[in-house]
Amino acid sequence: MAEIRLVGTAHVSQKSVEEVRAAIEEFQPDIVGVELDRGRYIALTEEVAEPSVMEILKGGNFGQLLVQWVLTFIQQRIGAETGVKPGSEMLAAIEEARTHQKPVAFIDRDIRITLGRFWGKMGIWEKIKFIGALMYSLVSVEGEKVDIDELMNQDVVSAAMEEFRKFSPRGAGALIDERDAYLAHQILMLGSRYERVLAVVGAGHIQGVQRYLDAPETLPPLPSLTAEVKGLPWAKILGSAVTVLFILLIAAIAFSGVGLEVLLAALLYWVLITGALSAVFTLLAGGHPLSAATAFGVSWMTSLNPLLAAGWFAAAVEAKIRKPTVGELQQIIAAETFSEMRKIPLFRVVFVAALANVGCTIGVIAYFTFIFPILGIDLTEVVTTGFSNMLQMLQSLF
Repeated sequence: MAEIRLVGTAHVSQKSVEEVRAAIEEFQPDIVGVELDRGRYIALTEEVAEPSVMEILKGGNFGQLLVQWVLTFIQQRIGAETGVKPGSEMLAAIEEARTHQKPVAFIDRDIRITLGRFWGKMGIWEKIKFIGALMYSLVSVEGEKVDIDELMNQDVVSAAMEEFRKFSPRGAGALIDERDAYLAHQILMLGSRYERVLAVVGAGHIQGVQRYLDAPETLPPLPSLTAEVKGLPWAKILGSAVTVLFILLIAAIAFSGVGLEVLLAALLYWVLITGALSAVFTLLAGGHPLSAATAFGVSWMTSLNPLLAAGWFAAAVEAKIRKPTVGELQQIIAAETFSEMRKIPLFRVVFVAALANVGCTIGVIAYFTFIFPILGIDLTEVVTTGFSNMLQMLQSLF
């Protein structure tokens, strides 16, 4: 049976780099497994082609993209505090293994699969809380010293994992538990071919991976850890529901007999509320006034079409004005403060897209919440009378 040793690291710790080197020297493994996938290894060691602005806009996953950038930014800032580039301990493991002429295996799940499953498995409320926590972290990281030795303390790691599990159980399942299982699968496969296996993983994965190594029969099937999360298309469902609800609302007002003036006011407020909030959020993102005007002009329509989004149009205008260039993705990752990040045209374009959509969504909620008090009519009476009159008209036709 193979002898397997795990080394837990903090991803931005010089001490971790030294511990990895010492473990390879002392254990003399037949192979070293590192918590990287091949794509991240290439990103750490080589210049990679950046997607064009149009490719980013066509992707449409602005919220997910911002989360990825902010997570990278936070890790970079912690690394700056310690003088260690994120991923250095993994690169050190690779370098040391090759110095000793030992093969290296990339044992982590593809980052694109992990992020896709992480974002896809979280509920709407979890995503809102998570993004709020990230915004808070941006401020905390810029203003506080980071104690890496404390981060490496296993009790602290366990407590942090449990807190994240309470905060976002589905997100924790994809980001932590699934990767524990995936890493254990890969390590066991290495153990079937080599006698001595050293696996370098983040400290937060040590307990979970070891638990699976001690009881391999509890591992979930490997295909279940890499399959695409295919939940219900909630965005389209909710968008369609808004469209139907709005049509029914306007129809009820039209047939209730309250008058053409009230009907036109209801339509006007739809344009004003969804447009104004979308425009305001575009400006909050640092968008150009023309981008805000675009968001205002299209929100009434995009909010009624689940296949369109106000942020797409606002971002397209913002991109024309800001003219993002090749190389700005690296500038975003290298930014030292969030304010500096916001000044980069590419970030501004994506930020505008995301916040314009948020504003439009809040506008839809505000409209259905406050429209009847604004119009000064009784909801129950209008709906009851309106649908009753519609039913009578249909009966008379058939």
